[in-house]
Amino acid sequence: MSLFSRITRVCASALCVAATMGPAQAAEMQNLRAGAAKLDITPTSLEGFYSVWAKRFDGVHDPIFVRVLLVDNGQTSAAIVATDLVEFGDTLTLRQRIQRELGIPAANIMISASHDHNAPRGGPIAPGTSSAEGRPYSPPSYVQFVDDRIVAALRQAKTALQPAKVGVGTGRTDINVNRNGYNGKGWGGADPEGASDKTVWVVKFETQAGEPLAILFNYGVHSVVAGSANTQITGDLAGASERFVESHYKDKVVALWTMGPAGDQNPKYVSNPREPASSLAYDMIDAQGRLLGVEVVQTAGRITHLSSTARIAAGESSFTCETVPPAARPASATPSPFVPNPDFKEKFEFPASAKIYLNLIQINQIALAGVSGEVFTKIYWRLKKESPLANTILVSMSNGRVGYLADDASYDGPFRNPYVVRGCAETGIVNGLMDLMARQQ
Repeated sequence: MSLFSRITRVCASALCVAATMGPAQAAEMQNLRAGAAKLDITPTSLEGFYSVWAKRFDGVHDPIFVRVLLVDNGQTSAAIVATDLVEFGDTLTLRQRIQRELGIPAANIMISASHDHNAPRGGPIAPGTSSAEGRPYSPPSYVQFVDDRIVAALRQAKTALQPAKVGVGTGRTDINVNRNGYNGKGWGGADPEGASDKTVWVVKFETQAGEPLAILFNYGVHSVVAGSANTQITGDLAGASERFVESHYKDKVVALWTMGPAGDQNPKYVSNPREPASSLAYDMIDAQGRLLGVEVVQTAGRITHLSSTARIAAGESSFTCETVPPAARPASATPSPFVPNPDFKEKFEFPASAKIYLNLIQINQIALAGVSGEVFTKIYWRLKKESPLANTILVSMSNGRVGYLADDASYDGPFRNPYVVRGCAETGIVNGLMDLMARQQ
C-alpha cells in the first residue's frame, strides 16, 4: 500500500486524531549525537509507600532508577526517559518544565514506566484509573523528587552529548505468556495458546570510536514476578534485565527498558500470591531477567550496521474514548487482590470518557510509538503490519497510564477489565500512530 493510500485511509477515519502540540517536528539527515545518564530514585524513607496490592513497603531489596537517552542531530532533539516505577500520570507539566529548562520540545519527550508492581508511582493521579481509587499512591514529596531527578538526568545527558552511531536489531525470548486465561473459576490465568509477542527489540548507540553508550530494549511483559505478597521495593524483572545488560558492559552503557504490548502479558514464572514472599521470588526475577538480558546482549552484538547520521522526527496527538464504568464491567469469580492504600485521602469521580495520548519518536527508520496505557498484543501486531516503517516498536505506559487498552476481539473472551468501550482503542491507536508517521514523512 502506498504512503498516500495510508494517509488517506488514516485521516478518513472517524477516529483520526487531533494533534495536541502542533505539527510533528521533522529534520533532515545530520550527524547524530547521543548522551545517556542514570540516577537512583529509590525512596530514602518508606513512610507512606505501598505496593499496588496495598502492602506497606518495609524494605528495599534492590534500588530503582531513572535512565535517560537524549538524541540530537543539530536540528532536532528528542529524549526517552525510562523509569523503574509502576506508572506515571499525565507527564505534560513535567515535559513542559524540561522544555523550559533544557530546550527539548515537550512533544519530543517520551516518559515511560516499567510498570513494576512493587515500585512507587510518579506523576499526577489521573481520574478514573486505579490510582484514583487509592492504588498505588506516592507521597507528593516523592513525586517531586522523581521529577527533579528526571530533569537532572536529562541535564547530565545533554552535557554528555557526543558524536554517536545507531543501529537496530531483534531477538526472541520466551519468558512471557498471555494472562487472559479462564480456568472455569475465574479470569486471569496463564493462556499458553493466547496471543503473545516474543520479540526483543534492541536499539544500540555507540560512540564514534565504537564504545558502548546506550542500549534501549523493549519487550512485552508485566514486571510483576515478585507478586502481591512482596513487601520490598524492587526493580523486579525490568530492573534485573537492565542490571544484567549494564553489568555485561561493565557499567559503560545505560540500559533502558521500555514495556512493549504487555496489557495481556505476564511473566511465565511469578510468585505465588498465597505464600509469603521468599527468596524464590527473587530467584525467579533474576533467572528471567538474565534470560532477557542475555538476549539483549546477543542481539546487540549482531547489530553491525550502524549509522552516524540521523533524521530525527517527533510528534504527539490524542484521541478520546467513552469509558466502561467499573460496575458495568464483566464479573469474575476470581477476587481482585487489589485494595486501596489506607493513607489515600483524595476522591475522584469516574470520568465518562478518557483521553489516550500517543507520541512518536523516529530515528531514521526506527519508530518508537508510545501509548499512554497497557496495550494488548494484537493491537501491536496490527500496527506493525500496517506501519510503513519496518522497525516499529510499541512503548506501552508512555506519557501516562489510563488502563488496559484491548483489541476489539478480546472483548469476546474472558477479558475482565475493559477501560474503554469496544471499537475505540484499537482503531484509535493504530490510525493515530499511522497519522503521526505520515505527518513526519
